[in-house]
Amino acid sequence: MIDANVNFGASKLTVYGETTIQKLEEAGAFEGIKLIPEKEKVEFVKVPFYKKNWNVLLACVFLLAGWLIQSNYGEGYIGSVIPYALSIIIGGFNLFKTGIQNLFRLQFDMRTLMTIAIIGAALIGEWGEGATVVILFAISEVLEAYSMDKARASIGTLMNIAPKEAQIKRYGREMFIPVEDILIGDIMIVKPGQKIAMDGTVLTGTSTVDQAPITGESIPVNKSIGDEVFAGTLNVEGLLEITVTKTIEDTTLAKIIHLVEEAQGERAPSQAFVDKFAKYYTPVIILIAFLVAIIPPLLFNGNWDKWIYQGLAVLVVGCPCALVISTPVSIVTAIGNAARNGVLIKGGIHLEEAGALRAIAFDKTGTLTKGIPAVTEILTYHHAGKGELLRVAAALEKGSQHPLAKAIMNRADQEEISYKSIEVFDFTSITGKGIKGQIDEVNYLLGSPRLFDGHPDIKSVSADISRLENEGKTVVILGNEDTMIGIAAISDEIRESSRGVIRKLHELGIEETIMLTGDNHGTANAVAEHIGVKSIAAQLLPEDKLTYIHELRSKYVNVAMVGDGVNDAPALAAATVGIAMGGAGTDTALETADIALMSDDLTKLPFTIKLSRKALTIIKQNIIFSIGIKLLALMLVVPGWLTLWIAIFADMGATLIVTLNGLRLLRVKGTK
Repeated sequence: MIDANVNFGASKLTVYGETTIQKLEEAGAFEGIKLIPEKEKVEFVKVPFYKKNWNVLLACVFLLAGWLIQSNYGEGYIGSVIPYALSIIIGGFNLFKTGIQNLFRLQFDMRTLMTIAIIGAALIGEWGEGATVVILFAISEVLEAYSMDKARASIGTLMNIAPKEAQIKRYGREMFIPVEDILIGDIMIVKPGQKIAMDGTVLTGTSTVDQAPITGESIPVNKSIGDEVFAGTLNVEGLLEITVTKTIEDTTLAKIIHLVEEAQGERAPSQAFVDKFAKYYTPVIILIAFLVAIIPPLLFNGNWDKWIYQGLAVLVVGCPCALVISTPVSIVTAIGNAARNGVLIKGGIHLEEAGALRAIAFDKTGTLTKGIPAVTEILTYHHAGKGELLRVAAALEKGSQHPLAKAIMNRADQEEISYKSIEVFDFTSITGKGIKGQIDEVNYLLGSPRLFDGHPDIKSVSADISRLENEGKTVVILGNEDTMIGIAAISDEIRESSRGVIRKLHELGIEETIMLTGDNHGTANAVAEHIGVKSIAAQLLPEDKLTYIHELRSKYVNVAMVGDGVNDAPALAAATVGIAMGGAGTDTALETADIALMSDDLTKLPFTIKLSRKALTIIKQNIIFSIGIKLLALMLVVPGWLTLWIAIFADMGATLIVTLNGLRLLRVKGTK
């Protein structure tokens, strides 16, 4: 092995040179970590919370027992010290192990600070305080580990989108082989209802393909000879023979996986303020406590007992309870409030970042729109009624699973039009164009304008077709052999809340709102005009969306991406804050994102930003106050006035005040 690179966000190790899994696992740096080859399918085994965190739960039980005993028998009772000590040992074992090692190495990080503070609290008899600090720290570690595991699992979800094998035609023979063995130029056979395993171009056949997982397009796309198709998309109708154009490592889906891994790798955990502060704070407190304990007795003939007591009091003042809890109490309160209002925030850093946003990018399909095709307009000709059009069209489409067919049948159901008992004779499906069938001895045609090429009545409706298509709608025509009966315009319905949400975001001071979509410019412009976003970008692939996010970040720094699909995953990961539509969103988008709107309610977005800004303000207040009161208490050392009582008051009083201040975040209300 020559070199190695570790991506903590994606939980990925890249090795340059030759080695084996066994040698890597035996390496001391990994301490028992299990490594799995990249191409090997990973089965994620869910371990119950209580099994993974039994030590934290047990430590909480002992902390509660110590507090109850102390409340009944008074402070200093030996019976309360034992459960407090057990809580400290069980809950803080890993903390002490690292903290003491760092102390010997003179690395004064957060764990060193916590270790010294807890030991100091125990030395002067404040066992309950030490146990409380241990529990707070352990809970924050559990939350961080949970967030990282969820983010890493998103890569495994992405890898399972495309089939692991495909039917290939080679040398005149058909065979099923693993996707890793497929070569560029192979002919891949994909039947209706099957997923496409590799990127390629259509060699023979016509069909419609649901490309939503890759491009985000809301309506399946017609594919014919020469058209490009993507791995992970669904062949809806016809039989396709596809010439493979990319190896498994280079497919569009593989690029999405790579982009998510890169984005997660870039998002290395930034060192928290308290960690940075501890580098200076911890050695200074230790030095001050040591000097307070020895200088007066050595140089000024002071009483050793008195000044050792003063030194221990300095350690109590230095115990960072208020500082440690100043941020978590605000974050936990805000996250709890958000959860009650249908917003899942995956960590404190994401809550803080949401308050500094200046630009927000939105995916269109499933985010600003409902993501479900619906009949939005019906036009009829030659005195035909809308009911007649829906009755015949729904009868022809009944039983079909095609999204456009479902849209027509749903509209007929909504208007209580009976069509299921109608008999259709001589039914024929014309792949890529539409269908035809006979009802009441009349031959009907139903499909796209291409189905009516050369029809004697097509010119009379061409203006309506052009208008509807320019508005981004899909046109479905119903006619017979001589005349046009009518047109059903189908499009992805805009969410009722979208316009109001965009307006509120602008009122909150968000400088830029941009809609990113895989749909065409006509559809994008129609939606943008209705909802009021400031700019749009259409016909985008996932890498294009990622490029736009990078451009927005270079201009506005703090940028959010709101999306719901696999195609949004790289952009969600690369944005300052990735926000997923929870109910309709794919697992990948949901787990790659930092914030999830669980009820698919966009109105929660302005509320989340408002809550985040309030939380930022309170966190700053708490940090300034908790540090300020420490400095004030330390100044009492000069005249020798610092007592244990004052030290405890400065520490516990500050803890109580910052806690109450943080609880004010419960008053921030969600929008209706």
